Amino acid sequence: MAQRFGRLGVGVLAGMCLLVGQASAAGAQSLGIGPRFSFVRGDVNADRSRYSGGLLRMRTSPRTALEVSLDYHMNESLTERIKDYPIQGSLLIYPVHTTLAPYFVGGIGWYSQRVEQLQGSQVLTSTKTRKAGYHAGVGADLWLGRRATLNLDYRYTFIGFGKDEGSQPGALPLPGTVALQNRMNLSHKGSMWTTGVTVYF
Repeated sequence: MAQRFGRLGVGVLAGMCLLVGQASAAGAQSLGIGPRFSFVRGDVNADRSRYSGGLLRMRTSPRTALEVSLDYHMNESLTERIKDYPIQGSLLIYPVHTTLAPYFVGGIGWYSQRVEQLQGSQVLTSTKTRKAGYHAGVGADLWLGRRATLNLDYRYTFIGFGKDEGSQPGALPLPGTVALQNRMNLSHKGSMWTTGVTVYF
């Protein structure tokens, strides 16, 4: 599984580089960067946790953009410290180009977690795990002038074809797609709200 996602990750990065190169040749791209906040539910039955991070967006055309985002969250008790830092690579598709521009988002994410066992200020043991999974959702950009947007979207994470243990059926409950989702046996294991501001150069 890890090898398959590794090969897919290389393919995604190569595709992003190709798109960026094409956009650069056409003079159509615009680079944006900014902070973002996420409210993440890592499991369908878990409470939401707040993450902070940032994103980098490349507008490859008036209807498409590429995004790379990095978030961070730490939860600490007297005996344990847990650090999560997911990275997502996404393609954004804009059906219309307006001041309030809705978009579809989809891509792949790499989710790392480090668990440290503590005794006072001393770290006794440290273990790190990594998972990869697909995500997809919908959102919108609100343009604040010509160079900045306010972003808000909702993403389902760890989307799969099939109902694994702990998953929920119907990864993308959009109007008119329920029958298609049931036929494809889609499922997901988490979700997240993201919001932030992107400034373009």
